[in-house]
Amino acid sequence: MELFSAAFFLSLINIVFIDLILAGDNAIVIGMAARKLPRTVQKKAIIYGTGGAVILRIAATLIVVWLLGIPWLLAAGGLMLIFIAYKVLADEGDHDSIEAKDKLWPAVRTIVIADAAMGLDNVIAVAGASQRHMVLVAIGLLISVPIVVWGSTLFIKLLEKFPWIAYLGAAVLAYTAAKMITEEPHFLAFFEDNPGLRYGLIAVVICGVLLAGFLKKRRQQKEKDNASTHPATR
Repeated sequence: MELFSAAFFLSLINIVFIDLILAGDNAIVIGMAARKLPRTVQKKAIIYGTGGAVILRIAATLIVVWLLGIPWLLAAGGLMLIFIAYKVLADEGDHDSIEAKDKLWPAVRTIVIADAAMGLDNVIAVAGASQRHMVLVAIGLLISVPIVVWGSTLFIKLLEKFPWIAYLGAAVLAYTAAKMITEEPHFLAFFEDNPGLRYGLIAVVICGVLLAGFLKKRRQQKEKDNASTHPATR
């Protein structure tokens, strides 16, 4: 892929969108870790914590991009990404375990560690979407991570107001996952000779993820409705 070509910019948009879809949880973590700090110090903690998280995320993603060149790891990464795509729709997320800190550097440390622990899905997804282009990884993360931190509240509200954004994000992730599997060196010749099977697999993966996520969300909603209709009695 040529630097700053049309394909480069399309992949860059894909990386930023994927990171926005997956990083909402990380933005919540940053807010929770800094919530006990005085207002004057909160901004510093968020800036320093985000800076550390961005550097760590870029380094981790570049390592994963390099590792994806090892035989079978591209397919394995694709399979992991299918599960991550499903999780976007099915995971309700629980952040109560994130401890708020009342001093600057402990809060910064909490932000960096929590982001690293929660960022594995972002790392795998971005590495897969980058088509192993190192410059693309760095630029994509430098753009998307600050957007997530500063625009997290707005983006979370948008997801609540327009649930279809989550489905679109899951579809993009599922497409990236299926593409990674079909580009695995051991399968490449087979899929190049059978393009119909390649597109068929991509379509099956996307539809399967969206259907499984939809059914899981519907089941979760039914459980919530039952719980509110029949509250537990002591």
